[in-house]
Amino acid sequence: MGFDALVGELDYPMFIVTATDGTRRAGCLIGFASQCSIDPPRFMVWLSKNNHTYLVAKRADVLAVHVPTKANRDLAVLFGTRTGFEVDKFDQCDWRAGPGGVPVLADCPQWFCGRVLSRHDTGDHVGLLLAPDTVGPDGGRGQLGYQEVRDLDAGNEA
Repeated sequence: MGFDALVGELDYPMFIVTATDGTRRAGCLIGFASQCSIDPPRFMVWLSKNNHTYLVAKRADVLAVHVPTKANRDLAVLFGTRTGFEVDKFDQCDWRAGPGGVPVLADCPQWFCGRVLSRHDTGDHVGLLLAPDTVGPDGGRGQLGYQEVRDLDAGNEA
């Protein structure tokens, strides 16, 4: 079994990352993310260099990281199959401005916002190290896993 086949069988959690650079807003479904420190709390998200969200996040000070549940598959489809190069995804969902103006998705109550501390080129993705500082009011609702969205055709090409 090759590496791609092996990791293709994993069921890691999916996240929706949203960003604003002050003029544009963007968001995408991601599977590359992890808590990477307990004290101080740190979380890393990786965005594809081909993704519209990456272009906005390059200039963002704060990102929102949403933890969708199985009930949020419609948001996963919207943020995972449509590209901000062609559509404004936020016209198709409910959201509000969070810290730093970052979009927070109303129908995804599990989220946190974090200040971008650094960016790391890791190949075809760039890791953004976050210092979480604001957490949404609802947790403990479960999570949407990769196996539940692996059938989606990514809408992230430049």
